[in-house]
Order: sequence, then structure tokens, then C-alpha cells
Amino acid sequence: MIACAGGDEKAIALQALGADHVVNYREQDFSRWAIEKYGKPQRRTHEGGVDVVINFTGGDTWRPSLKCLKRGGTLLVCGATAGYDPQEDLRYVWSFELNIKGSNSFYEENLTALLALVAEGSITPLIDRVLPLEQAVEGLRLIRDREVLGKVVVTP
Repeated sequence: MIACAGGDEKAIALQALGADHVVNYREQDFSRWAIEKYGKPQRRTHEGGVDVVINFTGGDTWRPSLKCLKRGGTLLVCGATAGYDPQEDLRYVWSFELNIKGSNSFYEENLTALLALVAEGSITPLIDRVLPLEQAVEGLRLIRDREVLGKVVVTP
């Protein structure tokens, strides 16, 4: 598993959470890193590139996410905090037979199962900070500007 982080502190935290590799996207193009590590994706074989990219931000990360996927790879889209209308290069989608799948959250049964795991202590959500309701706008800004690792909880 490769994780991308915007700073050394976040990179250390992601490694502690179990990432095999962490790329600081502010210092290095994560797509180029993946291609150097796993090879350039090939159109006629399934060699090179990565199997799945999970993209939470959209914007300027969209095109590089496409470029490092192997033929038949999947781009899972889970958000657009960096922009909902990214520049597109459709050649990657058809040439490499890519799968683009959206995920907007859990179904009720998934959320119920997740909360049960949290309640029994099997998993612990990563919470970056807890803010009072009066600072909700600041919480959204922190998420938008990629200044958090984990969740921002807003309390009434």
C-alpha cells in the first residue's frame, strides 16, 4: 500500500498506520514515483503501474492518478476537496481500459457494522482534531487545504 502525504509529520503517521511506502506529494510527483517503482503501465499487457488508486481530492491529483494505473486498473473517487472539475485526458481511460468508480460513503448496514467495530475497540478512528460548532468553517478549511490527517470532528 502506497500512501501520499503533504509533509514529513503526516508521512511518519501514515507509516505507523501500516503504509508500505509513503510519498510526499509536495516534494515528489506520486505518479512518477509509482511508475519508477512498479514500471510504466503497458497498453497491450497488464505489466507496470498500480492496481488501484483511491483519490479523495480530485483537482490537481486527478490526471496523475490516471497516469500511474495499470491496464484494467481502478480509480476509486471518494471526494473532490481540491476541485470537482479537474483537467482530463481521456486517452488514459480508453487506452488502458481503466475503471473509474465513485464512492460517496457507506450504506446504512456498512455504517452500523463500522460503528460496532469502533464500539468493541477493534478499530480506532484517526481523529486529527475536535472543534466546537462555532469553528466548523475552520474545520472545512483545514480539510480543503489538506492540513489534517484523519477526521475533523465538530461538536455541538
